[in-house]
Amino acid sequence: MAAFALNQQLLCFSNSHSRTTTKPCSAWLLSSKTSVFSIPRKKGRFSLTYCNSQSSSEANTQTAESCVNLGLSLFSKGRVKDALVQFETALDLDPTPREAQAALYNKACCHAYLREGKKAADCLRTALGEYNLKFGTVLNDPDLASFRALPEFKELQEEARLGGEDIGYGFRRDLKLISEVQAPFRGVRRFFYVAFSAAAGISLLFTIPRLFRAIKGGGDAPDLWETAGNAATNIGGIIVLVALFLWDNKKEEEQLAQITRDETLSRLPLRLSTNRVVELVQLRDTVRPVILAGKKETVSLAMQKAERFRTELLRRGVLLVPVIWGESRAPDVEKKGFGSRQKAAASLPSIGEDFEKRTQSVIAKSKLKAEIRFRAEVVSPAEWERWIRDQQKSEGVTPGEDVYVILRLDGRVRRSGKGMPDWPQIVNELPLMEAFLSKLER
Repeated sequence: MAAFALNQQLLCFSNSHSRTTTKPCSAWLLSSKTSVFSIPRKKGRFSLTYCNSQSSSEANTQTAESCVNLGLSLFSKGRVKDALVQFETALDLDPTPREAQAALYNKACCHAYLREGKKAADCLRTALGEYNLKFGTVLNDPDLASFRALPEFKELQEEARLGGEDIGYGFRRDLKLISEVQAPFRGVRRFFYVAFSAAAGISLLFTIPRLFRAIKGGGDAPDLWETAGNAATNIGGIIVLVALFLWDNKKEEEQLAQITRDETLSRLPLRLSTNRVVELVQLRDTVRPVILAGKKETVSLAMQKAERFRTELLRRGVLLVPVIWGESRAPDVEKKGFGSRQKAAASLPSIGEDFEKRTQSVIAKSKLKAEIRFRAEVVSPAEWERWIRDQQKSEGVTPGEDVYVILRLDGRVRRSGKGMPDWPQIVNELPLMEAFLSKLER
């Protein structure tokens, strides 16, 4: 649970930047004195808000701020290419770091809309490396859904996970913090690996001269076999400790990769039976999604078999999520401006938000729970397929095989396997929602 809370707080931090407390303006106006850079929560889009009126001559002056705002306005009207020109112009007008970040990010979203993955990745890479853009924003923004289904996003995500000057270290730092929560004793183990290796190395430095003396022989020479045994013990200890240290590092990288996949999974969209679209993260603590991925005939047969155990599976919070290979299509993008998304239940607030927001979240979650049925439809199938194939590679399964993935209530992978699940076994394995074991999963 601590890992989940910290995961939500760290990787979604970029969507909760501070916002101005003034009332929204009725129009986009220019003011260098009172401009407030903000990232609205619902729209998830970088914008520049201005609240002071100006003379007509000042309003006609082209600045980076005005270009960003004009670009947003053009995009809201469906004029994506014209909006792209404005964002490019803003970058040529000596923008401040925040203005450059806003222009680059919105430019990337234009390229994503136009299915120009490489250009979108280049813009985001620059914003991440030079202007402190949070990678969580890229993960969470629904307007980048089409980009996240492309190979360019996978490359960018891998760069962010590994960290570096070109992409920034922020995302990797957040991942490592989550990793430390999930494996709190890794740092202690590494300390002992280094300490004992250093002790063995120092002992070996004193043992080697003694070994040479023992080999030469003489009246005061130490015993050869005893000295050789001490040297062998020290060398063996160093080899074992170094191997353990490298093994621990490898496990950490695997864990970071899994945390990245879990975060990507949490942002995948679903359509409930009431036609409401939600992200998987919004169903945490409420259902245990069971993802069925494979050929249409195989998945359909598994769904039919599941109907026989419908009542028992519902009592265990099972929500079936079928994913058919080859049925991926480009996500629909509505021309309503950056940040527009289909209606979805509000996600849980992060730690530290006020009681009123928590209360609203509980109400929203109660309404959402009432809408959940036995099956949900995937939105943006290409994203779902990409995540499943990545998960298959990580577990040594040939990508494209029929597989199932059972998630825990906290959103992490419980287990997975080839083929389709054995429903009677799942009924026996999963505890009832009101059982104590289910509470431990939350």
